Formats: sequence, C-alpha cells, structure tokens
Amino acid sequence: MTSKLFNPKTAPGHEVLAAAGKTILRPGGQAASQQLFTWANFQPGDTVLELASSFGVSAIALARQFNVKVVGVEQNHESVERARAAVEEAGLGDRIRFIEASIFNLDEIPEQFDFVLAEAIVTMQAPAAKVKLFHLIRDRLKPGGVFLSHEMKTTTQDVSQSLASSLRVNAQPLTVEDWQKLAQEAGFTIQHHACGPMDLLDVSRLVQDEGVLGTMKFVANLVRHPELRDRILGMRQVFDEYRSSLGYWLMAAQRSQ
Repeated sequence: MTSKLFNPKTAPGHEVLAAAGKTILRPGGQAASQQLFTWANFQPGDTVLELASSFGVSAIALARQFNVKVVGVEQNHESVERARAAVEEAGLGDRIRFIEASIFNLDEIPEQFDFVLAEAIVTMQAPAAKVKLFHLIRDRLKPGGVFLSHEMKTTTQDVSQSLASSLRVNAQPLTVEDWQKLAQEAGFTIQHHACGPMDLLDVSRLVQDEGVLGTMKFVANLVRHPELRDRILGMRQVFDEYRSSLGYWLMAAQRSQ
C-alpha cells in the first residue's frame, strides 16, 4: 500500500496480499520452496537467476542460507528499489543484484546460470507465453543446469476463469501432465516433481509461513482495511471452492546437454 496508484479493488492478488502483510506468496508456501532447495542441493558459489524477484525476500534468503549468488529479474520499478535497499541493509551486495526488466527479455542477459528459479509466475502467462518462457529459461541455464519451478496446478481447466476474476491476473494453471509435457518439449529432463494442496490462506499455513506475530499483523490489517479483507476473503473462497482440483506443482528439471 505504498504506492499512491494502488487500488485494492483492481490490483493483482499478489499485490493485495503483500499490502496486507503477506510475505510468502507462493502457492505451496515456504515448505514447498524448501523442498525445491533440497532437490537443488545448492553449493556455495552457485549462481541462481530468480524470475519476478519482487522485493528481494527470496534472493536474500537464498544468499544467506546457501551462500549462492543471485540475480533477480523484476519489472516493477518500485519493487526493484525496495529490493536493492533490502539487500544493502542485509549487507549482501556482493552476492545479489537485480535487473529491472521483463521476464520475457531474459535473452538480453549475457550470463548463464547453474539454476533458474521461477515461483508463481509461469502460471500467470497465456499458453504461447508459457512455451516461450520455458525456452528462454532453458537458454539461460548452463548445460546441465537446473530449472526450479513452483507453480499452480489443476485437474480441470474450469478453475481458470474464477481464478482470473478473483486474482485480477490471467491465472491459467495446468494439469501435472501438461506441466511435464511443457518442460519436456522445451528440452528439460525432469529429475524431481511433487504436488500438494492450495492452502496458502489457511490459518495453519499462514502461521507456518508468517509466524504467529506475522499472522497477527496480517489479520489486524484485514480488520483495519475492509477493502483488503474483501479481496482476500474472495480469493480464499475460490481456493476453497476448487480445493479438490487446485494445488501447487513443484519441479526440478535439468537442461538437456
């Protein structure tokens, strides 16, 4: 809610959640991200390209936890400025940098990386854009490099319209089979994959991801700001309605030589 242009009624769902104090915005929460990192088995000095790096929270956590070097790509100028300030405050400027650019301009980045991390971003793209993005990601990996993916999955395409209406973004989750096909056709060999429920806004998940104090602050913001509360309760209603078919999808896939 820092921007004067922010409108809770029309803003994308992830911006509304962030405005209410939600820091973990991925569909499977922090536990799912940690599963990806376990599969990655990062080594000190490994290089990671993070797509849609937002405020730099994940980049800072990765650099601290695994001593890797992170390049974040983020299109929103305000987010990039906040991320750079957070990195400077954390004293991690030698390990993290951000590029203000669209994720569809990855071909303008000269480096190749040991890992590319994309969480909750490919879901929001149309089918043709998903294909393009997977190929761009492959090209930014070193031979043998690994794509770490954390997205939404579904068992039915009927959910897309309701998600798009609630989240105010073009959310188009795929079935597990279609995610696998997309990766394989882009030149990836899937090493690990898993899926789980879409419980991002369940109380138990909130406490796991945000901690007790963070959850209390989140709830307090909903009480103080009815416009945020209405949007977020609407999101939760959709998640609950499609609970049996909606969830998250994790994948670690190696670039073919």
